[in-house]
Amino acid sequence: MEVHFLGTGGSIPTGFRAPPSVVVRREGELLMFDCGEGTQVRMGAHGLGLNKPMRVFISHMHGDHVLGLPGLLMSMSLLGRTRGMEIYGPPGIREFLESMGRILGYELRFPVGVREVGAGEVVEGRGYKVLIESAEHGVPCNAFSLEEEPRREFLPDRAIELGVPKGPLWKELQLGRAVRVGDRVVEPSQVLGEPKRGRKIVYATDTRPSGPVMRLSMGADLLIHDATFDESKSKEAEEYGHSTAAEAASIAKGAGAGTLVLFHLSPMYRDPAPLLLQARRIFPNSVVAYDSMVIEL
Repeated sequence: MEVHFLGTGGSIPTGFRAPPSVVVRREGELLMFDCGEGTQVRMGAHGLGLNKPMRVFISHMHGDHVLGLPGLLMSMSLLGRTRGMEIYGPPGIREFLESMGRILGYELRFPVGVREVGAGEVVEGRGYKVLIESAEHGVPCNAFSLEEEPRREFLPDRAIELGVPKGPLWKELQLGRAVRVGDRVVEPSQVLGEPKRGRKIVYATDTRPSGPVMRLSMGADLLIHDATFDESKSKEAEEYGHSTAAEAASIAKGAGAGTLVLFHLSPMYRDPAPLLLQARRIFPNSVVAYDSMVIEL
């Protein structure tokens, strides 16, 4: 699983930070969280491709999180995408896309499903689910938790002992299907280890520190959290519905997260060192997101 940070800034694009967009690449599928301006260009730079199985999750309808969608869809269509795509977002996402398509006069060559979602809803995928909770930002805003189903390690030595030849039958067993070897049936349970917890990634921006986001973040391997301001701007953070780096660190600490990624940094911070220092005083395993960063889980 790879986490690609295509844009890590907030509000205004700059020469050093693009508007927010994060793509998780998992087993050939792309899961995008927010779509700032120019996202399709950065997808190409990351080698993510524009014709992959894909779902897009939009946190809220502020421009820096959603204005990249029309360009992304148009580029995909012009480049010959035929595979359908699903978009999930807050109330207003459907009207926005329909209006943009009508005004700009484009007609997509591939089907797009749009679903308006909110707190308490779950989107199911192949081997994972995305849980949705409310963020605190003054407008309807979603935070997302990508959670894998428990995994069981395949034990090749055990398969060989049972006479299962390496090849397609191993894949069937890994997928949980029994196979026949001669006159015997080998069950998946005979060649799979004990269940292990799947990986968990939480994306929470834009938001104030909140109980719902804390609960959503519990046990996250990777917590991507709003850290728009440093502590000297705590009043601005509260006024505009954002978090400071220290507040993000407190959420990570309380949730028992593995790694905190400081995200959605204000354009005033050309040097993010002060934010990182303030976060690490509370939660040492903090890093600052930067455009083009990739984290492997």
